[in-house]
Formats: sequence, C-alpha cells, structure tokens
Amino acid sequence: MRRLAHINTLMTCAALVCGVMAHAGPNSDYRPPVKEFEEYKPEPLPPGFSVQLTDVDGPVFADPRGLTLYTWPLETLRNGEAGEHPDQPTCDNTRYTENTGYMTPYPKGLVLPDLPIRATCADVWRPVTADAGAKPVGKFSVVTRKDGTKQWAYERYALYTSSLDTKAGQVNGGTRRERRYDAPVLRRPIGPASNVPPAFDVKPHATGRLIVTGDSHSVYTWDGDEPNKSNCRAQCSDEWTAVIAGELVVAKGDWGIIERSPGVKQWTFRGKPLYTRVLDRRLRSLEGSDVQGWHNVYTQKNPEPPAGFTVQSARIGQVLADSAGRTLYVYNCGEDTVDQLACDHPTTTQAYRLAVCGNFDAERCNKTWPYVPAPENAVSGNLIWGTAWIDPKSGKLAEAKAAGAVHVWTFRDRPVYTFAQDTKPGDAYGDAWGEFWGNRNGFKAFWLRDDFTSAGRAGGNAD
Repeated sequence: MRRLAHINTLMTCAALVCGVMAHAGPNSDYRPPVKEFEEYKPEPLPPGFSVQLTDVDGPVFADPRGLTLYTWPLETLRNGEAGEHPDQPTCDNTRYTENTGYMTPYPKGLVLPDLPIRATCADVWRPVTADAGAKPVGKFSVVTRKDGTKQWAYERYALYTSSLDTKAGQVNGGTRRERRYDAPVLRRPIGPASNVPPAFDVKPHATGRLIVTGDSHSVYTWDGDEPNKSNCRAQCSDEWTAVIAGELVVAKGDWGIIERSPGVKQWTFRGKPLYTRVLDRRLRSLEGSDVQGWHNVYTQKNPEPPAGFTVQSARIGQVLADSAGRTLYVYNCGEDTVDQLACDHPTTTQAYRLAVCGNFDAERCNKTWPYVPAPENAVSGNLIWGTAWIDPKSGKLAEAKAAGAVHVWTFRDRPVYTFAQDTKPGDAYGDAWGEFWGNRNGFKAFWLRDDFTSAGRAGGNAD
C-alpha cells in the first residue's frame, strides 16, 4: 500500500519503503503513470519539503507546495559563463535589455525583443525563501540574497521553483538531461541520489531512467532467464557478460545477488540477472535491445505518449511521430542574456521562433512548422504530455475554443510540431533546423534513439 507523507528527518527504513512514504507532500495526490518507481536514498529535509516522484525525472525535491526545486550551477558558453556560483544567488528582479555576446557570432549589446513585457529572472524563477531563523538541514543550507533576504540552497546552490510548474510532480522548468553544446545554461531539477549500488548509475534518457554500470556501459536482462536464475551460459556468455558482484556486497531493495557458479556472484535487478554486451559500440547504448529477447534496464520507463502517436525508423534512429508517421519536433530557445531565460514557451516572446521558422511571417511559419493538433477532449494521463489552445497568429496561449485558436499537443508544456518537408514516415529533415544545430534557437526531432550512427550526437537527442 502506498502512503502519502513528507520526510522532515532522516529515515532509517528500507529504501523502497522510504521511496513510497516520501512520494508526495501534503498538497499532492499525483502518482506518475509508471509501473515501477525509482528507489532513492532518503535525506533529511527542511520542514515542509518533500520528495515527489515524477514522470521522467525520477524523484525530485519539492517545496511545501509540492513544486519541484531547481538549481542553476555555473557553466561555460562560447564567450563567457552563465549560472550561479555556490552561495551567491544572482537571479533577481533586474530587467535585462541587451544580449551578453556569450554566443558567437552575435556581438554584445543587441537590444532584446519585446522589452515592455520581458520577464525578470525572479519572475520566471521564484527564489525559495527561508525564514530568518532557518537552520541548515543535511545538504540544505541558507544563503543571503543581495537584498538581505534568506534563501534555501542545496549543496550550496540557491534553490528556485519554476513559474511553469503549477502542480506537484511537474518538471516543466528544466531537465536532468545533459546540456547540449551551445544550448542555454539550463536550470536543473534536484533530487535525492538514486538507490543503486556503487557499481551502477542511473542516467536520464529519452526513453526512461536508464541503468548503466559505473563506467556508463548499458546493462541488459534476458527473457531466457528465470527469476533470480541465469541461463546465459556457453555461447550466450560469449556476447553477454554477467555483471559480477563483489564478495562483500549485499542485496538491498530492488537489487539482489545470485550465485552464478560456486564463489561467483551476479547482480540482479527486480529479480532479473544483469549483463553487459560485448558488442556495444558506445556508452549508454540501446543496441543490445535490438537482439531478440534482450532488454535495456530502467529504474522507470517514461510514460507512453498520447494514443495514436507512432514510432518511426529515421535516417539515424527512431523518432516519435504522429498518427500519419510524420516526425515530431520540439522547439528549443534560450536568450543570450545574463539570466539565460528560456524563450521556447507560449508565454514568452515569439520573436525568435518566428524568425527561425518563417522570417517573421506567422503564416509561413505555421505552414513550414505546423502544430500537432489534439482532439478537444484529449487526455494524456500523465504530466509530461498535455494540450493547449494556441493563437497561431501570435504563437501565444489562447482561450479555449477562441475564434481562430487551435488545440495542440504539448510536451513539457511546449507545443510539438511537424515539418512540411517531411513527406514520408521516417523523414526527419527538420532536425537541427535553426541556430547552433537547433540547440539555442531552433527545432530538434523527437528522437527516441539516435545511436545508429555517430552523427546522432550532433543531430539528435541522445545524452
């Protein structure tokens, strides 16, 4: 039985029980539509804080309202750095009017679009304030903002919530996936460490929370095995290498140990023996799952996309597509500013999108990059997929059923698109359309797998 409660002190219960008990804070009744949740290592939390289980980002820390917490660590761009130093929150109510010149070839000092309605960093990223008498708790500390107010921090980085998250369990503000070269310096959701043995790690992937070895090799399970028993012997073991457990390790939670042969132990996950594949050509590979009966291993798989969506084989991998097989695309945009605010949401300026998709002509833009329509009664059943009403002339949100408005599918609260030059299933000619391979301002195909060729590192969405 799953209970709803929040953790304020370090719990000593088993990790699986802790993971269930800390599922949601007092203001949440959301449960991700996944069959299995990722176990995590419980930590002491400030009063009212909780751990939320999310659709694709695993367990995350949340404020007393159940809203996901984010940090903004400093990272390097082409001509400068953006983000925050430890103990030094900088996201405030300054309204920036010019770009920084951090991104070649744009010079510093260009005036930003839509200045009268441009939000400040603190409008979009709300500081998680702390009471004057708040004391550090575990990895949570209290830092002082420039105006003298107190703010919670985690591992010394200031904490924020996103204006795009309105419900517990939403993670619309950022992602744990690795930042693409030339992409904005993203805010990242934070959460407790995955409860995996030291020999393993969990990596965010387009298809779920992928389990890998400590050196990032994918692990697999085989249908030919029995619960807690390996049948991979002789010729099978030439291609598939059992993941050996050390002499002193012990089973814990989802992780078990079987005796493969006298004195030789093998790791299992949820009762299934684990292997690596000798022929994998890259780290975090999905190639082994192409072999009949073999499967990559996840702590949790991503929720299914909306009914009617399809998976298509494209030039370098697999893409998510609409019911007619047309590849789906997501739009990426981040301003070249001190605060690196996103510009990929219907509530933000549409100047960048209109420039890159239609030379500022909305009609041309909508023909080249059509929104993916959704039925008026469409329901996704999860928080990562949704719908929105959009005014196609402005690209902004519209009232439901307003004249001229279109009802469209969204991913992480942003519309998804198809591309006019894709004429048959598997075409993905719009991938990397825009500035800096589509990472800074442009469109990326919704890649589920881009590991068929090395080109996928530039053109797709692999980690």
